[in-house]
Amino acid sequence: MSTTELAWFKSSYSGTQGDSCVEVAVTQQAFYVRDSKDVGLPHFAVRREGWDLFVQYAAEV
Repeated sequence: MSTTELAWFKSSYSGTQGDSCVEVAVTQQAFYVRDSKDVGLPHFAVRREGWDLFVQYAAEV
């Protein structure tokens, strides 16, 4: 599956004025993250295990 076929959604923590926004797409293998202001920029992918650790850490901070 190419990243253009992914279902991207904006983070609920992103600003409402269109600044500082990220979008995430989820597959069985990974979470994909990109800048919503310029979707042509490179994105990055995180395996599900890594995403779970990130969310766990963010919840503690």
